[in-house]
Amino acid sequence: MNAITLLLAAIAALNLFFIWRWVAVQRRRPGEPARPGIVDALIGLVTNFFDTLGIGSFAPTTALFKLGKRVSDENIPGTLNVGQALPTAAQGLIFIALVEVDATTLIAMIAAAVCGAALGARVVAGLSQRAIQLGMGVALFVAAMIFLAKNLDILPGGGDALVLEGPRFAFALAVNFLLGALMTLGIGLYAPCLILLSLLGMDPHAAFPIMMGSCACLMPVASLRFVAAGRFSARAALGLALGGIPGVLIAAFIVTSLPIVWLRWLVLIVVLYAAALMLNSARRKSVL
Repeated sequence: MNAITLLLAAIAALNLFFIWRWVAVQRRRPGEPARPGIVDALIGLVTNFFDTLGIGSFAPTTALFKLGKRVSDENIPGTLNVGQALPTAAQGLIFIALVEVDATTLIAMIAAAVCGAALGARVVAGLSQRAIQLGMGVALFVAAMIFLAKNLDILPGGGDALVLEGPRFAFALAVNFLLGALMTLGIGLYAPCLILLSLLGMDPHAAFPIMMGSCACLMPVASLRFVAAGRFSARAALGLALGGIPGVLIAAFIVTSLPIVWLRWLVLIVVLYAAALMLNSARRKSVL
């Protein structure tokens, strides 16, 4: 059994353990029903469909939650990680199995992101509502700038390497650790990880199993902390999970590519507006 097969088995086992813990904790927790919301399932379907094509899901989902007032601000990071964990695991399993990349680079990058997420979730789960609003407002603004850079074609195109070595490898590990920690605040890993690996000369196609595998492992780890602390919306998270998995499968195996530049411009506008709302909420909180 080779390293990639073992990694796929580990991702499957980790996410099965996450499901078991989520169900066990939810059964003991009174209050909000865990029945999935139809609107949340549709959000999961759409955002994970485009996530699989490289758009990213955290920023659009956060914007839709904020605009629709579906999840309280302080529970958005936890809901994103819990609800998007299983669709992202599906992405990771598919792309790791299908796309060639050096096993050592892949596994080390995933491990770095998981360690960052384990640290980040511990911090974020204890943050105040205003701190969450400030952090997510800034995160949304950064995401909007990345969308803008993509639309203007000013991001690096990448090289043809399938492996990282030496100082470039060490630098990539350090940055992926930081990106894993930031994921727990709702800052998506996909776009910055793709930019990082492209700058270091990797083939952009090889970045997909790295960024998807990182999230497939770090999100259940971070989510266990959010579930234990009750810092998420069970109804919204379940909707995202149930809608998101079909979205991933449709994008991966049926609609494998789309002209999505126009969608990035729409997402840019929506995300900027949501960032302004989030930062304004934080400002009003400080005044009060």
